[in-house]
Amino acid sequence: MNLRTTVLHYPRLDTVLMIEDAIKNAKDYPKRTELWKKLPKKVMYQTYKIVIDYLIESRKVMLTKDDKLVWVFADNKKLKKLIDESVPANA
Repeated sequence: MNLRTTVLHYPRLDTVLMIEDAIKNAKDYPKRTELWKKLPKKVMYQTYKIVIDYLIESRKVMLTKDDKLVWVFADNKKLKKLIDESVPANA
């Protein structure tokens, strides 16, 4: 989906953050529809799809072949720990 198309309702920031947190804190990689149904607050599916498309285009989330969402943005705590404990390349 191109985010520049005509949209009747754009998501609010708290909705985007809620969906981001749901993906980041999921125990397993959820499918798109599974995640939508498990959100703490109800969100219109059109609005939800806009957020998911935004997260994919901004490279915060990847969509696997079997339609599962994977958080890949570099704010991952495990990734930060790995980077902090790694040896610099020029050492």
